[in-house]
Amino acid sequence: MNYTDSHLSDQQLLLDVEGEISTHDEKPVRSHLDACWKCRARRQEIENAIADFIRIHQREFDVKLPPAAGRRALLKAQLAQLSATQPRSGRFVLTRRSDWALAAAALGLAALGFLLARSVAGVPSRPRPQAVVVSIPNSRLTPGAAVLASRQAVCAQANTNNKAVPVALQRKVFEEYGIAGAEPQAYEVDYLVTPALGGADDIRNLWPHSYSATIWNARVKDDLENRLRDMVCDGRLDLAEAQQEIAGNWIAAYKKYFHTAQPLEEHWKRRAP
Repeated sequence: MNYTDSHLSDQQLLLDVEGEISTHDEKPVRSHLDACWKCRARRQEIENAIADFIRIHQREFDVKLPPAAGRRALLKAQLAQLSATQPRSGRFVLTRRSDWALAAAALGLAALGFLLARSVAGVPSRPRPQAVVVSIPNSRLTPGAAVLASRQAVCAQANTNNKAVPVALQRKVFEEYGIAGAEPQAYEVDYLVTPALGGADDIRNLWPHSYSATIWNARVKDDLENRLRDMVCDGRLDLAEAQQEIAGNWIAAYKKYFHTAQPLEEHWKRRAP
């Protein structure tokens, strides 16, 4: 595909949202997104649609999920109904919903259909607890937020562990992401910009990050946070740049600073406490 003369397909954009774009395609896709506002907007629509679909589905069908075979049959039925009725054819900060929700739900179904097709075709996909899990937070819900702090103030902190998030705020984060019924032990309510890099105690800086549903899990991000803080504190990286990179696309930042296309095995296999 000529990335400069045409637009990215929804399949490529969805793979990028999931953090599963191939090593071969990653650089041209990234370059195209940097230069093409239309594809950036479409990527955001897909990401937002998945989150909106999950939220709408959770509110209207707040029951226990059936077995895997039942979910697949339900999804196929929903896709068939959609096919019969439809024609074929945030920003990082320092400290309305509208009537298109149904359209977003339809797009979310299409995205889920693509993931199902990959599974049927034999392409492995990792299990996802209770909801579609994306490795990068929804930028509309979690753009990231930081306090105005100097490198000296950040690096003077003795404790670099993330602060405990109050239980009430954790519940609010799960509700925002449409997974209120999920097992809390399966997730870390994670700071997008870690407090060790000046991240704020703000719901715009929090998201439910799975421990096991993806190799790009919460433990992998912890190692990136430690790497960036070390680089900031020894003067190799500007604090504002570190905050922007981890808020913009933490997976891309991990690949850049660990010089790898996949998370290091000792990072993603480490178990949650």
